[in-house]
Amino acid sequence: MNTIQIIIVAAALVSLWTVVLYNRLVNLRNRVKEAFADIEVQLKRRYDLIPNLVEAVKGYASHEKGVFEKVTEARTRAMGAQSVHEKAEAENMLSQTLKSLFAVSENYPDLKASTNFLELQRELRDAEDKIQAARRFYNTVVMALNTGIESFPGNIVARIFNFKLQEFFEIEEAGQRETPKVKF
Repeated sequence: MNTIQIIIVAAALVSLWTVVLYNRLVNLRNRVKEAFADIEVQLKRRYDLIPNLVEAVKGYASHEKGVFEKVTEARTRAMGAQSVHEKAEAENMLSQTLKSLFAVSENYPDLKASTNFLELQRELRDAEDKIQAARRFYNTVVMALNTGIESFPGNIVARIFNFKLQEFFEIEEAGQRETPKVKF
């Protein structure tokens, strides 16, 4: 082989290597978008349950107006959040207000025995579990993308084609955040 052939083969290998890394990063970036869309689907399901839950509690505890307003405000804020960080922050706030709503329900035995309330509570718990699973998947894909962007030689391709690190969907520590529960 002469020098020109070696240069051509080397350039072809570098080009092939670049294409493979680029396609891997594109795949991961698209998986991050898909995973975030999955989170949003589950969050929407939760948002749709909250007004029914508030109405169920209102029927028994109408004088707890401040709690209802806080839950409604937190839900509105969460629905309007745009960035991953804003959405995670708003979701943490919504979870806290839901805890206060369930705390109010503790004072009303008839409410705790209501089949409508129990069904809404079960659906909300199911939604919380699905949100948690979607968050875990999203964070796993974000970690894979960020690792590809930061690792050599992927960092070279990422810099050339302007790939950006993605934010994790952070939630409160496990000890601080729990699925809202009502004890019977």
